[in-house]
Amino acid sequence: MPRDATATKAVLLREAERLFARRGLYQVTVREILEAAGQRNVSAINYHFGSRDGIRDAILVRHGDPTDVARGELLAQCGRDATSRELIAALVLPYAAHLSTPSGRDYLRIVAQLSAGFSAWRGPNPGTGPHLREILGVLEERPQGLAPAIRRERVVELIMLMTVAMAERARVIEAGRRLELDEPTFTGNLTDGLVGVLEAPLHGPLRASPILLPLC
Repeated sequence: MPRDATATKAVLLREAERLFARRGLYQVTVREILEAAGQRNVSAINYHFGSRDGIRDAILVRHGDPTDVARGELLAQCGRDATSRELIAALVLPYAAHLSTPSGRDYLRIVAQLSAGFSAWRGPNPGTGPHLREILGVLEERPQGLAPAIRRERVVELIMLMTVAMAERARVIEAGRRLELDEPTFTGNLTDGLVGVLEAPLHGPLRASPILLPLC
């Protein structure tokens, strides 16, 4: 690909990333991305990425693939029989590394907008690599005393909490606001919270409060 085409592709990718993070993945138009990138060629996104969804997927792959490599390295160190805390840390720490750059923080804010697809984590989704799926698969087997449907639900809740917590921290950093916790404390606390989501005892259904019952 010619150098100028490579530069155009990079600018389009970064501007899409920035707009998706700040204005919403489903609100930003192709025209807005082209204008932000200073691109007059209205077919530039289709040429470089195939479609608007293609540029979204390119963002996910750009950040998600290296993240999965790092997760694989941590998994190799601790092994599949590691504690839940160690396995969840292998998810959290590579993901938290994105907090260190503007592009990475935008990525975290984009992923949090994809919650409707989190239950499909087993599939070959863009930016969702084999090591992520392997770790989640191991965690889904814990604790053995819970019904499989409960364990499956808790893994999805774990994904949701991790992505939303990271996205909110990214947003606070971008806003220049003071952080309550330094990063090691933040990642440690988040990991412990996720262990709780996974391993908390099940006390059964809650009874509806009379205040919340519909009036007949």
